[in-house]
Amino acid sequence: MQNRFLDSITQLDKPLANALVPLLHDQFCGHIDASQFAGLVKASGKTEQQVLMDLLPIAAALANPPISEFYVGAIAKAGSGDLYMGANLELPGEALFHSVHAEQSAISHAWLSGETEIVDIIVNFSPCGHCRQFMNELVNGSKINIHLPNQEIQTLAHYLPYAFGPADLDVTVPLLCKREQEFNCDSDDPMIIEAIDQMGLSYAPYTNSNAAVVLETNDGATFCGRYAESAAFNPSMQPMQMALSNLIRHNRQYSEIKRAVLVESSVGKITLVGAAMDALHAIAPIELEHMVVEPLLG
Repeated sequence: MQNRFLDSITQLDKPLANALVPLLHDQFCGHIDASQFAGLVKASGKTEQQVLMDLLPIAAALANPPISEFYVGAIAKAGSGDLYMGANLELPGEALFHSVHAEQSAISHAWLSGETEIVDIIVNFSPCGHCRQFMNELVNGSKINIHLPNQEIQTLAHYLPYAFGPADLDVTVPLLCKREQEFNCDSDDPMIIEAIDQMGLSYAPYTNSNAAVVLETNDGATFCGRYAESAAFNPSMQPMQMALSNLIRHNRQYSEIKRAVLVESSVGKITLVGAAMDALHAIAPIELEHMVVEPLLG
């Protein structure tokens, strides 16, 4: 079991803890598939709702908040029944807008894994306005069930009444919908190819600024992040921050990063290179490789 879960596992009832420990192996990054979750529920003797709440200390153990020292864990339950954990991330010494919220981390975890709908968000503290707005960008966002400790389950519409969302800006294909845009790629560099593939899956309906980041560690592993915009603009999730959240969820260290690539669309209204460089330089002494590519017409 990974050391970061040693304290949180002691907060669980023994039957659930015993069933969960084998899942917390070195490769565990916060994903529990539907069959594994069913096994945890059966072993615990509790309801699904109770087990979801019990798992929050495990999700919070994924957090990396050097500024606030406030650990927030979230779980996104996808339409598939799989669970995707996420936690807050703060970059040391950097402006607070570089932070990743736990709900964003969990949602991006599900999105990067190919999920197309999230039906429940379970979190150990009430979602802030930033996160409520970000969740409202999702497929059927207003209908997502929000689970909080000692609170009645309510939909996002309860927590975000009179919401402003994608439809107000004439966007009919919200975040998590299957979409893919193709871009020119004349490189044989695997990292560049991966970044361009991820860029084609990013969500940028307001600026058309498709973008993605790929980080490579010393052992050759790669961790990606895509751009995910919000109708309210500021809650948009940067690809660098998504990639860093992905890295930390996999229990990797910033010091392991040896290469970082940002690829952007040539037709975007904005560039993310400045924000990406600032975030990267806060945690690793390496330079950002930046490439702008043309979309394929057709």
